[in-house]
Amino acid sequence: MPLWKIYHPEAAFSDDDKRAIAERLTGLYRDLPPFYVGVVFEAVAKNSFYIGGQPADDFVRIAVDHIARQINDDDIRQQFLAAIGRLLAPYIADRGLRWEIHIDETPFSLWAIQGIRPPVPGTPAGEVWRRDNKPSAY
Repeated sequence: MPLWKIYHPEAAFSDDDKRAIAERLTGLYRDLPPFYVGVVFEAVAKNSFYIGGQPADDFVRIAVDHIARQINDDDIRQQFLAAIGRLLAPYIADRGLRWEIHIDETPFSLWAIQGIRPPVPGTPAGEVWRRDNKPSAY
């Protein structure tokens, strides 16, 4: 599961912006069931975010946990980061906001959904999860 945590100034995104961003981010993961992708928007109150010891009310910090898949090729990693930049630009960079992202990768073996270990990608059970867009016993 990719879990995106987006820390942002309080007025940075409208509800429509949040929905559009979440849909765009979910679209990055075409090979995953959409329910794997979680996006949390965390508004940060003015004077509650500091960069270099200075208040930063123009900064968006993004932390991503990748669990369902890992990216093992550096060229693909760079392409992925570039795609994220393009996808988010209308909502962040084009609005004059500064931003930073990092992606952590957790081992697949340390993951469960509703107490069920997710099926290995490309297996019949994995395809059922993708088709049904929900977990099920297998």
